[in-house]
Amino acid sequence: MRILVTGASGFVGRSLVPALAAAGHQVRAAARQGSTTQAQALPAGVELQHHGEFSDDMDWAALVGGCDAVIHLAGIAHVGPGVSDNEYDRVNHRVTVNLASAAERDGISRFIFLSSIRAQSGPTASHVLTENDAPAPTEAYGASKLAAETALRAMNIPHTVLRPVLVYGPGVKGNFAELMRYAALPVPLPFGALTQQRSLLGIDGIIQAISFALQSPAAANQTFIVADPAPISVAEMITALRRGLGRGPGLIAVPRAALRATLAAIGKGEALDRIDGQLIASPAKLIASGWTPPMDTASSLAAMARQMQASR
Repeated sequence: MRILVTGASGFVGRSLVPALAAAGHQVRAAARQGSTTQAQALPAGVELQHHGEFSDDMDWAALVGGCDAVIHLAGIAHVGPGVSDNEYDRVNHRVTVNLASAAERDGISRFIFLSSIRAQSGPTASHVLTENDAPAPTEAYGASKLAAETALRAMNIPHTVLRPVLVYGPGVKGNFAELMRYAALPVPLPFGALTQQRSLLGIDGIIQAISFALQSPAAANQTFIVADPAPISVAEMITALRRGLGRGPGLIAVPRAALRATLAAIGKGEALDRIDGQLIASPAKLIASGWTPPMDTASSLAAMARQMQASR
């Protein structure tokens, strides 16, 4: 199968492209001009196509032409300051619509859209999220992903929408990267009382979910939450990461209020809610459809820590 992968230079794309090539697919890796992706860094046989900045009049037909499937990863992949509501809508919504329209005209057999759990919920949720919940994004990022999903469903193109939770793996950035840096410190950490449960997703899990959506008839025209089967707390994350580094947990149970005050004093008051707020999302629908999740989160985190330590 010849597959166009957009966002090939991103966190997920850097792992997905080699995995698809190893599975025998012909891959066209699309990356923004000026990205760090170079042809010599890709597996043999992968076709690298650079493109300019996203715009409403971008010629997607040139990238889609001759492909059997499209995996659309490209977009603004974070919630944060400095991005306007219009920019989220332009990149995550309108670009997706334009690409899908080109794919529809070209007779693409499957369009896979990497959305986000934030198309369905805010940063926390009081109940276990499933695909049956009415989508209720709380910021422009999630709203732009939901708008793209809605437009895609109205098109005459076989598609699969994937809503991953926070994805982790070697090279991850943002809050999870900061948590990993804390775990690597050879000192006790004040996170023992952070026991709110949160769903995570290993990079292997999202790669397997995309591969499943690409090939399974059961995935056609479906929306799936993608998450490791069991949620995990911050305290358990630190414990798993440090186990991978050959150390004990080294956790102190500082009350949450005291920890919040300390973080606020150093300008990171919102970080606690981002890493410790409850957000449990069920992958039951995807599993029932035939997806096999990888190892449990704690074992995966420990393995990641070992891998990163060995690569230094």
